[in-house]
Amino acid sequence: MPSVQKILDAVLSGRRDQNIRFADLCKLLAALDFVERIKGSHHIYTHDRVEEIINLQPRADSQAKPYQVKQVRQIITHYKLGIDT
Repeated sequence: MPSVQKILDAVLSGRRDQNIRFADLCKLLAALDFVERIKGSHHIYTHDRVEEIINLQPRADSQAKPYQVKQVRQIITHYKLGIDT
């Protein structure tokens, strides 16, 4: 499993939206201090500094949906979220 920094770099690059694993996207959001709640197949993420709610569902092949990767990227860049290393 790639490091959180590598996942963040892949998401921010925008070149691999179709090749981001769902579990890696969830790992990234957890590292960014998002709070997860699961209802069925929906993984719902909230953050105290972010107005939007992120609602993710995995594809059948355990990859993240490209539009959801784009949504996460837009939130990370808009709110200037990052990993504390």
